[in-house]
Amino acid sequence: MNLTLKVWRQRNRNTEGRIVDYQIKDISPDMSFLEMLDVLNEDLLRKGEEPVAFDHDCREGICGSCNLFINGRAHGPEPGTTTCQLHMRKFSDGDTITIEPWRATAFPVNKDLSVDRSAFDRIIQAGGYISVNTGGTPDANEIPIPKEIADRAFEAATCIACGACVASCKNSSAMLFVSAKVSQLALLPQGHVERKSRVENMVAQMDKEGFGACSNIGSCAAECPVGISLENIAILNREFLSAKATSNNLA
Repeated sequence: MNLTLKVWRQRNRNTEGRIVDYQIKDISPDMSFLEMLDVLNEDLLRKGEEPVAFDHDCREGICGSCNLFINGRAHGPEPGTTTCQLHMRKFSDGDTITIEPWRATAFPVNKDLSVDRSAFDRIIQAGGYISVNTGGTPDANEIPIPKEIADRAFEAATCIACGACVASCKNSSAMLFVSAKVSQLALLPQGHVERKSRVENMVAQMDKEGFGACSNIGSCAAECPVGISLENIAILNREFLSAKATSNNLA
């Protein structure tokens, strides 16, 4: 396939960016989207030009590093798929593809298509953990957990923190991400000890990072590549209201 790429180029977070057009030829439909970008960068390097910076790591849809806005959709046109698992067979010969980074105040652009998602890390540091005694590994069946609860916790835990929910939300809200992390631990007995402080601290950090408010449009869940449910936002709201009702923290 021969394609026209409209790629966002930006030297760093302190400079203005712009869309730059590139022509790319002989792209196999069996290539992944990131492999197509690799071909583009090889062409640019041969011409002595600066390659396009973009985030990636595992390229298996697990790590959440690949975060591209493709033709106006987070991760591209195929539902339930990360950018690295998107293949060029989803496009046609002669197509024009617009590629942009995530757009959110809390996700500043590092360079070109690479963004800083460390805000998510700071939210996790604020409360996305449980405190346990170190030592020998406990038996797997030491704390019996009903299968339905275990399944719901596992589904929440599948969040890969890619940021598609933020990028697709008109308010740049991180509620789906935070709710998945809160739900994952709130549903399990191991997370009950810190459940009140956890939700208070994580929501406070989310607001501090500059993420917007949730207006229940649902675009986050629609674009999530692993199918995190809006039900988790309801769990987060319930946990937050319950924590505030009995909290000593009046902030």
